[in-house]
Amino acid sequence: MPMSSTKAVLMFAAVCEAATGMALLVGPSFVGELLFGEALVGAGAAAARVAGIALIALGLACWRHSPLVGMLAYNVGVTLYLAYLAVAGELAGVLLWPVVVLHASFSILLSRAWLTAPQR
Repeated sequence: MPMSSTKAVLMFAAVCEAATGMALLVGPSFVGELLFGEALVGAGAAAARVAGIALIALGLACWRHSPLVGMLAYNVGVTLYLAYLAVAGELAGVLLWPVVVLHASFSILLSRAWLTAPQR
């Protein structure tokens, strides 16, 4: 059965967004240089990586046609990345650990929902 043009466009957009997310995750300074003419450093690079995680999750959600998969991927990714920042001590504001706990809680709740979903 051929893929509809709407699905084809959605799949293409999902792959492009996920690829952009990977680029932001792996090389935020390089992407910043290409887009804005300046490298992203410090908190800017950290925020770009969180945006990269979000774009990867968006791509997964669209590709899999599952908001649950997208939200689960985002929360797990952000939990791991922010926990890494907190443990490494590179960037650590007063709300960093509470946000890690919040996203970890979302990850657990979303994992349970995913595991019990009838159409998994």
